[in-house]
Amino acid sequence: MGDSMKKTILPKLFVGYLLFAIMGFAVISTLTYHLSHRFIIKNEAAKLYKEATLIASDYAVSYYNNTITLAEFQERLNALEHYLAAQIWIIGTTGDILVDSAQNAHTEPPEAITDFNISDFGSRYYQTGNFYGRFEEERLSVYAPISINYRVKGYVFIHKPSVVMASFNNGFLYIAYFTLAILILCAFVLLAIFTFTIILPVKKLIRAAGEYALGNFDYPIHVQSNDEIGYLAASFSYMANELNTLEEDQRKFVSNVSHDFRSPLTSIKGYVEAMLDGTIPAENQEKYLKIILFETERLNKLTESLLELNKYGKRGTMMDISKFDINQTIKMTAQTFEGICKDKRISIQLILTGQTLFTLADMSKIQRVIYNLIDNAIKFSPFDSDITVETSVKNEKIFVSVNDRGIGIPKESLGKIWERFYKTDPSRGKDKKGTGLGLAIAREIIQSHNENINVISTEGVGTKFIFSLPLCQPDDD
Repeated sequence: MGDSMKKTILPKLFVGYLLFAIMGFAVISTLTYHLSHRFIIKNEAAKLYKEATLIASDYAVSYYNNTITLAEFQERLNALEHYLAAQIWIIGTTGDILVDSAQNAHTEPPEAITDFNISDFGSRYYQTGNFYGRFEEERLSVYAPISINYRVKGYVFIHKPSVVMASFNNGFLYIAYFTLAILILCAFVLLAIFTFTIILPVKKLIRAAGEYALGNFDYPIHVQSNDEIGYLAASFSYMANELNTLEEDQRKFVSNVSHDFRSPLTSIKGYVEAMLDGTIPAENQEKYLKIILFETERLNKLTESLLELNKYGKRGTMMDISKFDINQTIKMTAQTFEGICKDKRISIQLILTGQTLFTLADMSKIQRVIYNLIDNAIKFSPFDSDITVETSVKNEKIFVSVNDRGIGIPKESLGKIWERFYKTDPSRGKDKKGTGLGLAIAREIIQSHNENINVISTEGVGTKFIFSLPLCQPDDD
């Protein structure tokens, strides 16, 4: 248990939490940075391209057509430079810088870019770099052709420092980092909630399971919640209570078996010793030998009942299923009690449905159930009373009931009468004829048939046992 407690899931969750934070930072620093940078460059290039197109189709055409002077053209480009925060060039087709928004208009020969080639841009209208070594820092260069009469006369170039867009990208990354920090904080809160609502309760359940394994079924589980964990804790508590009850029942069972075996053995031992040492004279020995025989038969009957009851369990027992007449079985079983009924002046009334009533079950075992129920009814019936055995049919089921007018069963004992060796009347503990296993055997047999047996009882009025069996038509195979 100590090793299993050390191998807790909490460190794994914490490591996962740290990995989430580190990976989140790494993703923003690399992937998010490059993706956002590309997006900003592309978006800014699209904006500058629109401006370059407007300049090429308006100011530049007017300049080439001599509609405006160089000074006016220069002035307008200078205004746009401040507005766009970018340098604007007018470059001829051979690479001559005809107009520069950063310089005043002059008539000196234009500066030429010797290795200028517009095809270097490929299919795109922009690129990033130092533009043929003309700038010290990286810039975004966007161009638009100046077309007059369907002929390209030159190009409008707008150069914007990449540091401006990098600054914007950094601001975007700060927002991403701030969002990541909030997510990490939320993840930490979720980790704390998960720890307090799941991990700690599970630890309590593990600790409780260890205590139950050691036999400490009174160990409390302090978990109060209305979710699956709370239900599991309640199930653990219920299981512990049932195990505790089972252990107590086992102790009672052993105690009852020991008592029921010890009493006749003590009698047999006492009478045998008395006969051996001469305490019981020879002329009286026959009487006590009969008592010894009776006690021996009682032990034999108790042993047989225990062996039979032990046949029934989770795996069940072999069943000899056949079709038989339950009415005839009841008649034959009732006849076996003729002698004892005569002694107690008890009559058994049979109220049977139909001349025959067939069922599909193990005949010998069902006969044992009927025998045990009638025998139990006789024991608790007063002199000059009657017992009713009745059969009825409802919803393709046969219901067999045994009703006596005896002392009845207390309400607090109704749920316990099926327990082995349980006796509702303390005086029954000295009943030399009963084993305390009759009702337990009856219930096990009926349940092995996948049927039900119940009891209805009122103190001072009587008790009625009723069990069900499947109905089988006479012509059924």
